Amino acid sequence: MTPNDFVQQLGKTRASAILRTDDAEAAVQAMEAAIRGGFTICEFTLTIPDVYELIADFSKRHPDVVFGAGTVLTIEEAEKAVDAGAKFLVSPVTDEVVIEAASRLGVAAMPGTHTPTEMLRAHRAGAGLQKLFPAPGIGPEFVKACLGPMPFLNIVPTHGVTEANAADWLAAGGHAIGFVAPLFDPQLVAAGDFDGIEARARRLLAALG
Repeated sequence: MTPNDFVQQLGKTRASAILRTDDAEAAVQAMEAAIRGGFTICEFTLTIPDVYELIADFSKRHPDVVFGAGTVLTIEEAEKAVDAGAKFLVSPVTDEVVIEAASRLGVAAMPGTHTPTEMLRAHRAGAGLQKLFPAPGIGPEFVKACLGPMPFLNIVPTHGVTEANAADWLAAGGHAIGFVAPLFDPQLVAAGDFDGIEARARRLLAALG
């Protein structure tokens, strides 16, 4: 899968599952629940214990699902994630060093951006996707405003996306969206309510419109 292939696939799928937890065992069950619920693009943040082993294991067991790594901040982390099987690398910030590493490793980069300047900077550095993080207070209208003068951007809102507004972000021109807490509710993860997470996954995907 080339970086451009991933950009196109994310645009068709329209949503990804983003897991952040400090419990490696719960991470396995939570991500399995999201996959049962219908998610086919899934991100493990590098803050999860034993995350590289998780990426490798899930990549082998779920060949029809695309797995990536989040919170990638260094070249070493990028290399270890790709070696484990990650097909895309997500960062909370725009760092040309990480973007260049992703390009060299043949995977898609999705750096974090918050302003139009950062979006253009990420795009010019070679990132095919621009993660909107955190989502601004004015909501989906921000995406629409940025795309007016820069329609070539592929903006992917994450933080701030909920079941109630997911369709609005997409309607405003979002390339896709990422679900974090609305999918992997920390209380459900802590309680081991993975059936509840699966149900949330189905509802969130249905809410895309």
